Amino acid sequence: MIKTQWVGFLTIFKKETSRLFRIWTQTLLPSLITITLYFLIFGNFIGKQIKDMEGFSYINFIIPGLIMMAIIQNSYANVVGSVFGAKFQKSIEELLVSPLYPSTILVGYLSGGVLRGVLVGILITLISLFFAPLSIEKPFLVFGTMFLTAILFSLLGFINALYAKSFDDISIVPTFVLIPLTYLGGVFYSLSFLPPFWKNLSMINPILYIVNTFRFGFINYTDVPVFSAVIFLSVLIIVLWFTSLTLMKKGFGLRL
Repeated sequence: MIKTQWVGFLTIFKKETSRLFRIWTQTLLPSLITITLYFLIFGNFIGKQIKDMEGFSYINFIIPGLIMMAIIQNSYANVVGSVFGAKFQKSIEELLVSPLYPSTILVGYLSGGVLRGVLVGILITLISLFFAPLSIEKPFLVFGTMFLTAILFSLLGFINALYAKSFDDISIVPTFVLIPLTYLGGVFYSLSFLPPFWKNLSMINPILYIVNTFRFGFINYTDVPVFSAVIFLSVLIIVLWFTSLTLMKKGFGLRL
């Protein structure tokens, strides 16, 4: 049975990997171009007119946030697109009647989202070297946060795909939830620049904790306690993992 689960996982993972690289102009290239434009406009053009942010050049301050923004968007998009596509094509029904455990199917789809998110994050980090000298003060924290964030938003993409009834439904969460929370999550500014009301409001934004933890790994600066942020991120992953498994076992949203 263990061999069956392993073969099943590898099959789903190979399928997700093949899809990722087969349509790389849709899965990888857009984010690389978009974030490069952010580096160019906010870093070189506008950034040079902005004073240092908390003792760091503006470009160095925003680079970690922009990398994390791409990881969030790509890990989420990969899983929600794959799972909903499998629902639309009815191919997910073949997995449901197979001897694979729900956890094996879930890990298979999550692996594709994590691969895409982490790969895009690494590529954008390399691109950022052309715009600013970049140092990683805490490599384990940087790669750990990158990996955990990719898992978290892959799980969110999976849950969204289960609830989605049409292709329009899979764009609602990114448009009205992820993008606003990301822009208001400290990517472009420090909390010290906000008035008290907006500062307190920002503290309930989970992406704020992710961005600041990631930034702390690069430049040793954060607006939130890093240990609390890591615990918060881990708890969210555990909750969403069991939520996803529960929905799968009940067969919720797996058929259109």
